[in-house]
Amino acid sequence: MSQKNLTNETSTEGREICPVQKLLKSLSGKLKPEILSLAFKSTLRFSSLLREIEGSNKQSLSIALRELEEMNVLERVVVRQKPLHIEYNLTAKGKALIHIFQQLEALV
Repeated sequence: MSQKNLTNETSTEGREICPVQKLLKSLSGKLKPEILSLAFKSTLRFSSLLREIEGSNKQSLSIALRELEEMNVLERVVVRQKPLHIEYNLTAKGKALIHIFQQLEALV
């Protein structure tokens, strides 16, 4: 990362926000780490995520997927086959996170 990317932003309260903190906060939560872990391995479908992620429900899963889409980490693909279904794939930005997560995992 360049020094420019590591500079702090200013929050609405006037406090500086570290970009790394911002990234970690946006990728944290109950479902997002699990979604990303599964996405690193293969293409995802909503129904399989509901089954695989313990404690998930339609509403919380939809919100987490939408937030990951808005961050450009996942892309939503409508597959127009019978039956019509939606798949989620990692974007280039999402694939760049794989190495970072592997490094974090090595620290634990």
